[in-house]
Amino acid sequence: MMPGERPKRETGAARSDVQPRAGSEAMIDALRASGPRPELARKLALFGQFVGTWDVDVVNMSPDGTSTSFKAEWRFGWALGGRAVMDVWSAPGYEHGVSVRFYDESIDAWRSTWIGPVRRIVRPFIARQSGSEIVLEGSFAPGTLTRWIFSNIEERSFAWRNIESRDGGATWTTVQRMEAVRRS
Repeated sequence: MMPGERPKRETGAARSDVQPRAGSEAMIDALRASGPRPELARKLALFGQFVGTWDVDVVNMSPDGTSTSFKAEWRFGWALGGRAVMDVWSAPGYEHGVSVRFYDESIDAWRSTWIGPVRRIVRPFIARQSGSEIVLEGSFAPGTLTRWIFSNIEERSFAWRNIESRDGGATWTTVQRMEAVRRS
């Protein structure tokens, strides 16, 4: 590279039409990709099918059997040079968070990490397709298994649920469920 010359941007799905900006906008531009990298497109389609904005009805279930309902927004997009699918989940008054998901060919699965700063949560998962569902599995508290499951996946809607087991997977309890509808 010659003095004063800028490094070339990576080819593929990285945005080449974006002019450099300062501050937060520059960070978002660096994250954003216009689509999946062509050589990864088939594998990235598992979560890529959610790219867009979704209106979400959320229900949290308490151990005592009561529940709380609220509305949220879930935005999915291509990120990190077209190598990942990232989402931002926003439920004002409850939580705002982000997940970064990428396919890891060494384990033939997805690595996904959820970060929820309001409730100070970081949750790493391994995700795989299981029949018609997508199952993210993790363990965050001693003796507790967690699964986040995308199901009933259609072009304009999907269901999601958070289930936990405290007996090694013999029984599961639903902690949260969501119904998402794609925004026009």
